[in-house]
Amino acid sequence: MATKSGKRRGLVLGGGGILGAAWMIGALKALEEIHGFDPRTADYIVGTSAGSVLSSLLGAGVSVDQLIDHQHGHPITEGPLAGYSWDYEKATGGNRPHIPRLLGPGSGKLIRRTLAGGARKMPPTAVLSAFLPAGKGSLERVGHLVEAFTPFGQWSPHENVWIVALDYESGRRVAFGHENAPTVALSDAVMASCAIPGWFRPMQIDGRTYIDGGAWSATSADLLAGLDLDEVYVLAPMLSFAMDQPDTMLGRVERRWRVQVTKRCLSEVDKVRAGGADVVVLGPGPEDLEAMGANVMDNSRRIAALETSLKTSVEALRDPDKVGPDHLADVS
Repeated sequence: MATKSGKRRGLVLGGGGILGAAWMIGALKALEEIHGFDPRTADYIVGTSAGSVLSSLLGAGVSVDQLIDHQHGHPITEGPLAGYSWDYEKATGGNRPHIPRLLGPGSGKLIRRTLAGGARKMPPTAVLSAFLPAGKGSLERVGHLVEAFTPFGQWSPHENVWIVALDYESGRRVAFGHENAPTVALSDAVMASCAIPGWFRPMQIDGRTYIDGGAWSATSADLLAGLDLDEVYVLAPMLSFAMDQPDTMLGRVERRWRVQVTKRCLSEVDKVRAGGADVVVLGPGPEDLEAMGANVMDNSRRIAALETSLKTSVEALRDPDKVGPDHLADVS
């Protein structure tokens, strides 16, 4: 289908924890303001981890303004979230992972596949995820949120919402909702996509085990290549073209990691652009990163991340030359 503008559009919402979700909501509002783009009308919506939750909400018809109200704890009086309460702190188990239930590696099957030579086909993060201990945290409340606006066991009312997870046994990326993926309930797919290795329990679905799609890619923007799209918007909380200078070791390590995530995303975007699509890529800038800190699960910074993004995302979209690929060399 095409939007009212006549253009075929895709939307990619990346991983980034609680703070990444808050930042993306601010960026979605900026897209509406600057580009006149209602994200609910996208022909394709690809969500990974935190982006999978937002993708499911948008696919069900939740507006950006309602997402903002939800972040602030304001009552929602209409639409899929009407009357639904949500505790951001308790829903994800706090800003630190529980002590893992087991000290051994999370996926012996994936390790064996890696040792047999399968690692050549997988990103390093997917290989690393196999060696991390299984997480102990629960994502049941995230599943309950999705089930509140989705008929039990069914998929999104949006025909092309794709939720990205990693098969924890084969190491393959799975885009639930795609015709080539197993048919599962939307709530199960979202929980699988959010199952951060070493933090949350891997998700069991129909005899297979899945973890956070971010173990493959923070965005998986390349899934939209070859779909004859006119415009694609990539909102990626773990990507940055310009950064701050944190004074902690954790912060500096996190910023260096962002450089690699950004480069990978741009490689994916090149595949989408090769098909003729005009692609806009947006990630947090220095002011956003200062508001977010180094722990993307720190709920105490959530509103600050949202409010900062509402301002900075508008500025970035108005003058995209200020933050773009040319600036990546400055921090690489």
